[in-house]
Amino acid sequence: MSKHFTIAIDGPAGAGKSTVAQAVARELGAVYLDTGAMYRAVGLYMQDHGISGTERIAGASGKPQIEVYFAGGAQHTLLDGVDVTDRIHSPEASLMASKVSAVPAVRERMVALQREIAHGHSAVLDGRDIGTCVLPDATLKVFLTASCEVRAERRHRQLAAAGKDEPYEKVLAEIVERDFNDAHRDASPMRQAEDAVRIDTSDMTEEQAVAAIVARAKAAIKA
Repeated sequence: MSKHFTIAIDGPAGAGKSTVAQAVARELGAVYLDTGAMYRAVGLYMQDHGISGTERIAGASGKPQIEVYFAGGAQHTLLDGVDVTDRIHSPEASLMASKVSAVPAVRERMVALQREIAHGHSAVLDGRDIGTCVLPDATLKVFLTASCEVRAERRHRQLAAAGKDEPYEKVLAEIVERDFNDAHRDASPMRQAEDAVRIDTSDMTEEQAVAAIVARAKAAIKA
């Protein structure tokens, strides 16, 4: 597609944002940026260095060096030059991402980096505050969601496929906790942008969700 565009896909943990966003980017020939992976990497840094508490995290927010690169159609995340793509997808990293993303100093640094990556490219970004904060002028904004139970089931299957035996009840509790933390943080809380299209994937396949977004994106790009 010749016209430059940006697509913001927000929503709660486990809604399928990353998978759907990647597919949408491929369909539209755009760059895909998993912003959640960046926060997970920061959270991993804090965890590895025993840094906790808002003040200490804020003070160390400038230390972790976060980079992303793309290979084989997949995004890889580097933390201080080391590929941590596999490590950041653990449940612990997910919770740490929620904690560090609530710290204004961390968000300010990550938002600047995300805008830098998206600048000058047709791009699809997913996260918690892309449409409300990172790309408020995005060509299309989508709020992708699903029920807590459906999201927990999906996450439970992902973990099982990766050889991680986590009880469904534990996964559901983490989803609920993550939702609460993301929606109640002071810095850019998760919320649906006023001009975003809400898509509930509880009863949708991945292909249906992708098709719905691609159709809306093409219409918005032509407008």
